[in-house]
Amino acid sequence: MKKLVPKPFTFKAGKRAVLMLHGFTGNSADVRMMGRFLQVKGYTCHAPIYKGHGVPPEELVHTGPDDWWEDVTNAYQFLKNEGHEEIAVVGLSLGGVFALKLGYTVPVKGIVPMCAPMYIKSEEVMFNGVLEFAREYKKFEGKPNDQIEAEMSKFEKTPMKTLKSTQELIADVRNHIDMVYAPVFVAQGRHDDMINPDSANIIYNDVESAQKQLKWYEESGHILTFDKEKEQLHEDVYAFLESLNWEE
Repeated sequence: MKKLVPKPFTFKAGKRAVLMLHGFTGNSADVRMMGRFLQVKGYTCHAPIYKGHGVPPEELVHTGPDDWWEDVTNAYQFLKNEGHEEIAVVGLSLGGVFALKLGYTVPVKGIVPMCAPMYIKSEEVMFNGVLEFAREYKKFEGKPNDQIEAEMSKFEKTPMKTLKSTQELIADVRNHIDMVYAPVFVAQGRHDDMINPDSANIIYNDVESAQKQLKWYEESGHILTFDKEKEQLHEDVYAFLESLNWEE
């Protein structure tokens, strides 16, 4: 049976556009349900997949933040080319970091960072996260256990320069978020065990936005878009988007 490979999506609706950004080791499925929800509400939603994501993990380690940032800016330009003058950005985890970076790089209508890290994790923690992702991907492919173990043993020896450069990206964005003036809605799971949840406070306190809010999701972890309160998150993001001063 052929496994479905995640693809970028564009859910067309009205003139108001939302760029939706997935996390590290994630793919467009991270934000797909929210995209469909917002499409029904009249928002055109577009989500790219970064290079090395949504594919075997061996490809991930040969890419890095510069590649992914290029994919993000290309996705923003895609919406511009489609005729969308006003674009809000929603991002999960690393996608939230990129959403904030867009906020001080190009004009955006509003920004929703969800469980976006501002603290630098150790490379060991990030490395273990990549290994867990790799193992789950290989299981998803339907490979037998002995093959998975053989491939994992080889994968663990792969140099992962991408981890260091991802840490540097997070540090750089943290140093620049006081240049963000667009409205911001910070969403954070209380039980997030992937990042330090205090990252949400840093974002809320350091952005210069006149319109900003922070909401804690008391029953949720890191992947907010899949967790217990996802329906409430959908409604909250929609309410935030509706509060923006759209020209159309």
